[in-house]
Amino acid sequence: MIKRLNLKDMKTANRVMDLQRASYKIEAQLIGFYEIPALKETIDSLQQCDEIFYGYHINDVLAGIISFKVIDDVLDIHRVAIYPDFFRMGIANKLINFVEEINSNINKIIVCTGKDNLPAVNLYLKNGYKKKKDIEVKDGIYITEFEKILR
Repeated sequence: MIKRLNLKDMKTANRVMDLQRASYKIEAQLIGFYEIPALKETIDSLQQCDEIFYGYHINDVLAGIISFKVIDDVLDIHRVAIYPDFFRMGIANKLINFVEEINSNINKIIVCTGKDNLPAVNLYLKNGYKKKKDIEVKDGIYITEFEKILR
């Protein structure tokens, strides 16, 4: 079940923090870069961010999250994170499809992931996103920006 998350609630914020740290730790290992912002974030900065969060729950367990902002007619996905116990269950795909459906008035979606995070790269390609460019964030470390034009 997918539902909106209230990060002002401390229990929810802690669950999101635990999930994203576990998930982004795996991405850090895949791309060889451990300075991913979500790994260094604090509860306070998480609660202060102005992203919209949704969570995918299995029973009462938070299995995945997605966060985004909508600016003008562009949906900017900031985070897609799945707790490692729930990898390869289609949860990220369901979360992406969900935010696309609830934001049907947008023209474009953008998202970035580590260039060497092949599971995420393949997820976006499979969902109709096109590679736009690679951006070097540190010597030899790249993120790939994807976009999906809807109109």
